[in-house]
Amino acid sequence: MSEYEKLEEILLTQEMVRIESSNPGAYEKAMSDFIYDWFRSHTSAEIIREPVHEGRDNIVAILRGQSGAHNLTYICHMDTVPVGEGWDQPPLEGKILGGRLYGRGSCDMKSGLAAGMLAFRDIARRGAPLKYDFLFIATVNEEDTMTGADQVVKDGYVNERSFVLDSEPTDSRIQVAHKGKTWFSLHTHGKTCHASTPQKGSDAIAAMAEIITRINHKLKRWPVHPEMGPCAATFGTIQGGLNTNIVPAECIAYVDMRLVPPVTNEQSIALVKEAIAEGLAEVPGTTCDLKITAQRPAVEKDDSSFLLKELRAAVVQVTGREFPVDFFPGYTDTAVIASLTGNRNCMSCGPGSLDLAHKPNEFVPCEEIVRARAIMTTLAENILL
Repeated sequence: MSEYEKLEEILLTQEMVRIESSNPGAYEKAMSDFIYDWFRSHTSAEIIREPVHEGRDNIVAILRGQSGAHNLTYICHMDTVPVGEGWDQPPLEGKILGGRLYGRGSCDMKSGLAAGMLAFRDIARRGAPLKYDFLFIATVNEEDTMTGADQVVKDGYVNERSFVLDSEPTDSRIQVAHKGKTWFSLHTHGKTCHASTPQKGSDAIAAMAEIITRINHKLKRWPVHPEMGPCAATFGTIQGGLNTNIVPAECIAYVDMRLVPPVTNEQSIALVKEAIAEGLAEVPGTTCDLKITAQRPAVEKDDSSFLLKELRAAVVQVTGREFPVDFFPGYTDTAVIASLTGNRNCMSCGPGSLDLAHKPNEFVPCEEIVRARAIMTTLAENILL
C-alpha cells in the first residue's frame, strides 16, 4: 500500500474517481448522491439539493455565521469530460503509482473537490462561532455550459460580497483572471452540382473557408493583453460535402473564440458577422446561418482583492513560499460568478495541472492534494474564526 492511501484526502479522491460522472455520459447523479450523503454523515451543516436539470442537482452545504455581510464559498464541479481512449492506467480506479493518483477527473477536479470537502468538515468539527457563513457548493454541468454556476447565482448563495474559491488544477498558482469566450455555430448553404461545371453551383465549403480566413485575420488586429495574450479562435469541428466530384451545398463549423480585455462578447459577435458578409461576397449564391451557442465575458484581476491577500497568506503559512498570481486560461465556475455579480473576490487555486485535464492518463500528484486541503483549511480558519 502507498503511504498516501492512509490519508483521508487521498481516500476520498479515490472514492470519487471511481464514481463515473462524465458529461456527456453518466452525468452527476451518483456523485451528487455521494456528496449529499457524505456531508450528512460527516457534518452538522445544513445540506440542500438545488435542481438544475432533471436528475442533476447542485449540492450546497452551509455553516451559518454571525454576520451576513459576507460569506466564504468553496465551489467545485462534480462532472468530468468523457473517459475516452488511450489510457495506460485504469481510468475509473484511482490507482496510485509513483506518488500520482490516476483517473478521469483526478485533477479536474475530484482531488480539489475532496480537499474542499475535508476543509469544510474540518471547520465544522471545530464547533466555534464563525464570523460569516461558510458554504461548500458542488455544481453540475461545468464541463458544458456552466448552468450549475448560473443557478448558484440565481439561487442567491453568492453575490458581489462573497469570497469565492474553486480548487481547479492551477499548477501551484493562484489564478484570478479569465479570458472571455464566445461560441458560434456557422452553417453555410450553397447549391450542389457536378464538380466539372462548378459555375452552375455555389460551394458552401469555399464560403466557409473565406469566412474562417477573415475571422482569423480580423482577430490578429485586436489588442494583445499584457498578461493574457491575444484573442484567438479555434474551429473545433467542421463538416461538409458529399464526395470529391460534387460541389458541396452545406458546411457546418463550430467556433470557440477566446477573448481578452478590453474585447467584449458583443465585439466578437460583430466581428464574425462582418467576416460572414465578406466571405459570402466572395462566393456568390451562398448564405450563412449564425447561432451564438455560449458567451461569457473576460474577468480581470483586482490586486486589492481581500480574498487574494488572504489566499496568498494561507499559501505562505502552509508551504513557506509564495505562489505566482496569474490568470486561468479556461473558464471556471468562479469566473461565471464574477461575470454575473461583478465580484472580484473570485479565484482558483487547487491541485494538479490543467495540462493533464481532459487527456488520457490524467493524474494528480498526491502531495498536491494534501497541500490543497491544508491551504483551504488554513484560509477558512483565517477568514472565519
